[in-house]
Amino acid sequence: MGQDVREVTDAGQSGTVAGPERTCVVTRAVLAPDELIRFVRAPDGQIVPDLTHRLPGRGVWITCSRVAVAAAHTTGAFARALRSPVVVPEDLPDLVDRLLVRRSAEALSLANKAGLVHAGFAKTEAVISSGQCVALIHASDAADDGAAKLDRRFRAVWGERNQGDEPAIVTSLASAELSLAMGRSNVVHAALTNGGAGRHFLKEAGRLQRYRAVTGALARSPKTGAKTEKA
Repeated sequence: MGQDVREVTDAGQSGTVAGPERTCVVTRAVLAPDELIRFVRAPDGQIVPDLTHRLPGRGVWITCSRVAVAAAHTTGAFARALRSPVVVPEDLPDLVDRLLVRRSAEALSLANKAGLVHAGFAKTEAVISSGQCVALIHASDAADDGAAKLDRRFRAVWGERNQGDEPAIVTSLASAELSLAMGRSNVVHAALTNGGAGRHFLKEAGRLQRYRAVTGALARSPKTGAKTEKA
């Protein structure tokens, strides 16, 4: 069954005015652009992720979720929304993941250059104790005991100053990715202090974390299938 292209592309729900919200072609949820991933059709018909929302052409919007991206492929949602044949990379969900990892790492690098990231177990613990830590960063492959100890300390200090708010703990990047972004070896734990570059990193890391989360009915979506979709 076809979907109204006006509801799932850049035209927005009305089809005439590009508003601040977009409709996911998979879930039909109406969300802010930051909660979705935009895709465009390249001149050769290839579906390309547009994480910055700047590429020319009619966009197709999908909830920021790996399973939603995979489902869009297998259900022919790209071709249906664009009303034209498209070529979807077999590894599209992995491609989006790699791009999100790159953006998170680049944002962390900028925050580090701005002096907002403090790496190492002892330094991380000291920043937490000072009350200046706004987010805790653990490598995804960090040992559970060290991460748990810092988490407990961070939650305790955070709770004393921020009643009701949940502290930010980022676990999206592996140690090798953290190390490369910060230009030093063996980065496993780090504390983030307040600043614009730090907030940008949290936004990018949060998007990656949402993309990898498996929740709700989307967890039952089929895996990536055929290469070509026909309208």
